[in-house]
Amino acid sequence: MKIPIVPIGNSRGIRIPKAILQQCRIRRFVDLEVKNDQIVLHPIQKPRQEWKKAFEKMRENKDDQLIIDDNLDLETENWKW
Repeated sequence: MKIPIVPIGNSRGIRIPKAILQQCRIRRFVDLEVKNDQIVLHPIQKPRQEWKKAFEKMRENKDDQLIIDDNLDLETENWKW
């Protein structure tokens, strides 16, 4: 697809068709980088977006156990106050 570069103030830009934005799951912002003389855009996902599903799946699989004991024994630990 060939698209024109258009002036935007003192800068230049492109118009990305809505269908392409939807296909790439791009909403308001992208991560832009230059790699091997090419402009690469990545959709920005919300941090921890899929955590709820992952935790629910862990619970279903009974895999939601603590890895490290959350009880601290302050008598035997070398804590500085």
